[in-house]
Amino acid sequence: MARWLPRSTDLTRFCQKLNRVKTLEDDMMETSFNRCLSTIDLTLLGIGGMVGSGLYVLTGTVAKEIAGPAVIVSFIIAGFASLLAALCYAEFGARVPKTGSAYMFTYVSMGEIWAFLIGWNVLLEYMIGGAAVARAWSGYLDSIFNHKIKNFTVTHVGAWQVPFLAHYPDFLAAAILLVATAFISFGAKVSSWLNHVFSAISMGVILFILIMGFVLAQPKNWSTQEGGFAPYGLSGIMAGTATCFYAFVGFDVIAASSEEARNPQRAVPRAIAFSLGLATGAYILVSVVLTLMVPWHTLDPDSALADAFYRRGYAWAGFLVAAGSICAMNTVLLSNLFSLPRIVYAMAEDGLFFQVFSRVHPRTQVPVVGIVVFGLLMALLALVFDLEALVQFLSIGTLLAYTFVAASIIVLRFQQQKGDVPAPAASGQPNPEPHEGPSGGELKEYESFSDKLQLVDRDKSKEQREPGQLKAAFEPYLDFLSDFYPGEVVTVAVVTLMVSAICLCSILVFGNTHLHLPTWSYSLLLVLFSLGFLLSLLLIWAHEQQHSTQTFQIPLVPLSPALSIILNIYLMLKLSYMTWLRFTVWLLLGLLVYFGYGIWHSKENLREPRPQRVSARYVVFPGGSLEERVQAVQPSCQPATGLPDTDTDEHKR
Repeated sequence: MARWLPRSTDLTRFCQKLNRVKTLEDDMMETSFNRCLSTIDLTLLGIGGMVGSGLYVLTGTVAKEIAGPAVIVSFIIAGFASLLAALCYAEFGARVPKTGSAYMFTYVSMGEIWAFLIGWNVLLEYMIGGAAVARAWSGYLDSIFNHKIKNFTVTHVGAWQVPFLAHYPDFLAAAILLVATAFISFGAKVSSWLNHVFSAISMGVILFILIMGFVLAQPKNWSTQEGGFAPYGLSGIMAGTATCFYAFVGFDVIAASSEEARNPQRAVPRAIAFSLGLATGAYILVSVVLTLMVPWHTLDPDSALADAFYRRGYAWAGFLVAAGSICAMNTVLLSNLFSLPRIVYAMAEDGLFFQVFSRVHPRTQVPVVGIVVFGLLMALLALVFDLEALVQFLSIGTLLAYTFVAASIIVLRFQQQKGDVPAPAASGQPNPEPHEGPSGGELKEYESFSDKLQLVDRDKSKEQREPGQLKAAFEPYLDFLSDFYPGEVVTVAVVTLMVSAICLCSILVFGNTHLHLPTWSYSLLLVLFSLGFLLSLLLIWAHEQQHSTQTFQIPLVPLSPALSIILNIYLMLKLSYMTWLRFTVWLLLGLLVYFGYGIWHSKENLREPRPQRVSARYVVFPGGSLEERVQAVQPSCQPATGLPDTDTDEHKR
């Protein structure tokens, strides 16, 4: 039975395949896409991706059902967590100006299987995002016509009473996705021009909402008579924060479009900062206006802003808001349909996804096959699925992508840059001979071993340390870590940090409710996992990191990415168990695709050298001595049997 078990060398090689990283080209500006997008184009793409159904629908949904007027706090926390993630995206987008976003960033730093799973989840994120926005677009247009479209569909087609599915098929949402797919297929310039038009209308409507809303504001709507500012408490605020992440996923489109930016090193970080700042301010101010105009518990989750104006007697304003919100949602549709095919293209170009999606149209210079196929899939989702279920599913994929991008920043920052030669470990450095001087050319005799040791220590203190090596100040205390290759200890510390963060957040979320831990064990586990998190953070900080002035770098590494990791994990654990169940099913489906196709067609797999089989011969001489001859045997067409080749080896006599 033992012969059926895999050998340790096979397992090692298999694990190396799973964790191999992408080899980047020397000229990362070379691309088959058209580099035609400016900083303004990218900024408006980001704003269009963030300010849409999240502003016009999600604010009302979270305020009424999850957080109350404290939805304002939920958006502030979600905006801060998104800022930490956005800074990580900005650094990666400037350093690796290739399409693929979180998938690409994970591939160049963490490994292939992790990159595939992130890319697989990003695909779902964009498909759900487009479908959810299309349904919101349909609901707003229906509200303008007094729900006549919905009533007609229910009367002539029928209604469903199935969990997680819509109550009726939304043909209008599917139709708008098909129209948007057609426009995206014409190229990046056409998509950018359409986005400019819709974004200008959307920002004008938002300005009108803020001015008119503050005029109609009534502070009594936050009073205790209406339930207070935070009727659902801290738990409701944090649960609302997890859902509000849907509002900020749009900045990802900027990183996904970096391969079409004229100057990605400067444009990507600036566009992310500008768009996220403007979107966060818009969400906070609109939430204030909405909950002050009408009592939060009377909001209409499907069209909160338009309904609020209608109820205050300003029907014309409600009509204007509904029309403007449709324009805003058009920008989100364009953003999702713009990004998704490019991420699919990146995965297919690397061989991890079906090769047909890597085809770029020679005239429009866009991946037209991916645009058409995934546009149809989005239309199908919008036709049958419920908006709330889609939004919950969207948040977990976004948070997971943010977590891995933050971890990738730490790993990549403490790795050596391409072309650097790793310096030998301190303990493995050969000691210079007694006659060899500092210059290597003159001879010198040392009086004692201590004189020589002092000279070696003085030379070590002057040498330039590479990224990933232990800082000189910590060598007296952590000298045993000098035996590892640069970056190895940091990678292990990042894994330990993430495990500690998962355990710490699990205790915070489930310790008192689901696990029913006594106070002493709850406190003890919090202290232990907090210490593990902090010690991992300090261990990472004790190593040298890359310092570059050519591209943007996120400040306070590793602290900033570590805060992003723990906050994202906490928000993921706040989501419902059904979201996790659907997410697990989607991951298992992704693993089937990867092990059935991706691992065999990966371009990194083609770059790997063919393994050599090593056979050893032992010959016993009369004197009892043992000689070993090791010979490399090239693999033949026949399967290896693990036995030595007697035709090619000769015994010593």
